[in-house]
Amino acid sequence: MAIDMHAHWRPAELIDALRLRTSDPRVFTNDDGVEVYKARNGEQPVSEAFDNVETRLEEMDRQGISTAVLSLLSEFTWIERLPLDDSLPLVQLYNNSLSALCAEHEGRFTALCALPLADVDAAATEFDRAMTLPGMVGAQAPGNAFLTYKEADNFRPVIEAAHRNKAAVLIHFAPMPGDTWPRVPKGTDNGRRRMGTLDMQASLSANNVTLSMTDIMDDYPDAMMILHNLGGNIPYEVERMDHRCLLDTPEEELPSKRFREANVFVDCNSLGPHAIEAGVRLYGEDRIVFGTDGTEFGGKWTNKALADADLTEHAKDQIRHGNAVRMLSHLAPLATYSQAAE
Repeated sequence: MAIDMHAHWRPAELIDALRLRTSDPRVFTNDDGVEVYKARNGEQPVSEAFDNVETRLEEMDRQGISTAVLSLLSEFTWIERLPLDDSLPLVQLYNNSLSALCAEHEGRFTALCALPLADVDAAATEFDRAMTLPGMVGAQAPGNAFLTYKEADNFRPVIEAAHRNKAAVLIHFAPMPGDTWPRVPKGTDNGRRRMGTLDMQASLSANNVTLSMTDIMDDYPDAMMILHNLGGNIPYEVERMDHRCLLDTPEEELPSKRFREANVFVDCNSLGPHAIEAGVRLYGEDRIVFGTDGTEFGGKWTNKALADADLTEHAKDQIRHGNAVRMLSHLAPLATYSQAAE
């Protein structure tokens, strides 16, 4: 059984509030008479755009997932980037609804809150409020808030809130309000591959450098920062970083040592067995957690990648659930194997 630390959720509780909006994101009836959810990536019928809890539980059971840590799906995170007066009511509605879901299915779900990103102090305040709700274990934050030390320093109130609450922050590939997005222009050849892999992994690598190779986290040892997709390409690039360090700045601590000792966690979503092996060699088996991206396909992929990885069974068990238990059990109930099987 596994604890899924990267499980996105499309919240049906937002439908009524989105029906009241006159600009995207919103829910409205289109010219074909179909009620749709519309955001930046086009329209989806409402009947298909939101998640159902019973369906998700069935998927989790099929994939051997005892607990899912729910976070807002990327297409819906645009509510976080609206002006504060628009954003705050929507993210609070979402956070409250997730907490209710966690309470109704105690142990099967925990949650990462959404934040109103137009005002970082308001985001920290909502983080603190959400952490008083049942089932909450942290927040989701956009990767663009951690591309460099400068951005992370501006986002410091949220890091402080995570430390204060001994909570997790899932840093996910996404923009801050006002950022150009997507960075890969429409019409570019192989656009999906360039954005969803090349740009994403490069951005996560930059996030990892900020968190692991600057002093931004030094005062916040109780904040648990998590990067998805093995924290970018660092497991494969760190040897070059070490080589350049020895050539250019030999007095500097080796990057590999910085990454190995940082209080930063990564999930193994969407990567294969060889990448997971490289991740364990760099970070150690105690810093990698299980993730699926919240889909049944993701569960099949990650389960197979982990099963095929040349790792000890102890290391695989730590990645599947042991590390997550150590990180989250003080914040919310987690299902036991027997509970998940009922």
